[in-house]
Amino acid sequence: MNIHDIREQFPILHQEVNGNPLVYLDSAATSQKPLKVIEAVDKYYREYNSNVHRGVHTLGTRATDGYEGAREKVREFINASSTEEVIFTRGTTTALNTIAASYGRANVGEGDEIVITYMEHHSNIIPWQQVAKATGATLKYIPLTDDGSLDLEEVRNTVTSNTKIVAVMHVSNVLGTINPVKEIARIAHENEAVMVVDGAQSAPHMKVDVQDLDCDFYAFSGHKMGGPTGIGVLYGKKALLEKMEPVEFGGEMIDFVNLYDSTWKELPWKFEGGTPIIAGAIGLGAAIDFLEDVGLDNIAAHEHKLAQYALEKLSTVEGITIYGPKERAGVVTFNLDEVHPHDVATVLDAEGIAVRAGHHCAQPLMKYLNVSATARASFYLYNTEEEIDRFVSSLIKTKEYFTNVF
Repeated sequence: MNIHDIREQFPILHQEVNGNPLVYLDSAATSQKPLKVIEAVDKYYREYNSNVHRGVHTLGTRATDGYEGAREKVREFINASSTEEVIFTRGTTTALNTIAASYGRANVGEGDEIVITYMEHHSNIIPWQQVAKATGATLKYIPLTDDGSLDLEEVRNTVTSNTKIVAVMHVSNVLGTINPVKEIARIAHENEAVMVVDGAQSAPHMKVDVQDLDCDFYAFSGHKMGGPTGIGVLYGKKALLEKMEPVEFGGEMIDFVNLYDSTWKELPWKFEGGTPIIAGAIGLGAAIDFLEDVGLDNIAAHEHKLAQYALEKLSTVEGITIYGPKERAGVVTFNLDEVHPHDVATVLDAEGIAVRAGHHCAQPLMKYLNVSATARASFYLYNTEEEIDRFVSSLIKTKEYFTNVF
């Protein structure tokens, strides 16, 4: 894996911010885009922009081929058994809301349980809160270990015969924890519950095989894996999707429309009402091509190396608290004593270093950690150890500045 050649594919990285070379450490929020993706989207709009499925003219056929070709790329990328199981959405949030609104409300009732964890992103909490409120179900949380991991014994203690849905993120966007979702799925199925996986932080960074995981649903976003914003994927097992009702209605997803009733298209199109996100899907397909050319195993190994290097360097910073387990994905979330995370991020930005500060759409986790906010550095295939050195050096200067001035 030639990091120099990879970085050459990302035009945005070759600029100065506030008079310093950009160090982008915010890929957990959104990744930067390689030329292959930028050019694929540009080519669609320049050369064959058209609506899909409905037309018989040449541009419409090319657009349809591009859109459905991207679906096949996604199918191969996650090893779904059929393109019927691959639904394009606006992103992970829309995918999880679709599962909750369609499957959840139809299959969960009073006295049933929905099980999630304290580390979940808001998009894997709020939809289930709404289902619980609407149905009278109970929302339960799996406790975390001291280092922010999940203990399978606690999973077994929390998931019961009353549990209908278990929804867990594959990788924590705050702690970097890589959850044992395959084993959790096995526990869920032993209790006749379905397993929902939030894959927003895993699909961009490691090989994902939904059949091996045996999850019932899996959701991820294009913009975190080098693709465009506004495009994502909902994977679902065909047997479940066939029984589910659409949540959006209109053109494209119908079979026949009568005055007082309508019927739906077959999978996957019954869940894709209206003009779909054509350019986004084509861009996502290009992003998948790019990642597979690099190799997901190579990306995972590179990010693991960066995360361990960052942990080692950050451990030398006086007054730092790092959250999450030692073995983790490419995310390091931390706080400096007596310095607000927003101040940390602001000072780092003045040095050209982009990190994220706040609650990271994980307020229940912040409360669980007994903090109001944290700072987060997150890495991707284009980051280097030299960038981590700059980040840590600037962090030390930030600490010294606030210690001496205040």
